[in-house]
Amino acid sequence: MDTYPGGSKEALLALVDRCKGGDQTAYAELYEHYAAGLYRLAYSILLDVGDAEDVLQDAFIYAFRNLRNYNPDRGEFHTWMYTITVSRCRNMRRRRILPTIDLGQLLLLGLEPSGPRQEAPEAALARHDIQTALSAALRTLSPRLREAVALRYGQGLTFREMADVLGCPQKTAESRIRLAHDALSSALGEHGRLLLEELWGF
Repeated sequence: MDTYPGGSKEALLALVDRCKGGDQTAYAELYEHYAAGLYRLAYSILLDVGDAEDVLQDAFIYAFRNLRNYNPDRGEFHTWMYTITVSRCRNMRRRRILPTIDLGQLLLLGLEPSGPRQEAPEAALARHDIQTALSAALRTLSPRLREAVALRYGQGLTFREMADVLGCPQKTAESRIRLAHDALSSALGEHGRLLLEELWGF
């Protein structure tokens, strides 16, 4: 979600104006551009495919009904959408018990075997062990810390953008990431700390 629909902020705002006028094609363009990123965010927080899909639809329904409330002078459109999505995730989380689904599938970047050739058994076993350990460690994080990791490393937000989405001071966003680093490092041990540094620049 680093780019704007149409390639510029002006094009995005024109698209939003068309939506406000009831242009169904404009609604579809906005959805197509932002849906994948918002789904990844919702899934990384809720860890459930069905719940993430429900949140995605709910977030877009709310956004489309409240487009007149979006003020480009107060922040980027994607930040507004992230805020809505995180809020809907929190609502969903209050209603359901979080299942233990593998968050590592979403966030464990760089460990998938490259190319179509067969992976050596030793390499496959090592990759599986690392993924299992990191997935287990991620599940130990509190919901708030998991939100922070999802926004920082899943979506690539700055601390300032994270603060806007989470509705907290920037220092709080930074603190949550530090706490997540500490918790994951503690859970994974020395080998895990080296892995985190390599994957995410911890």
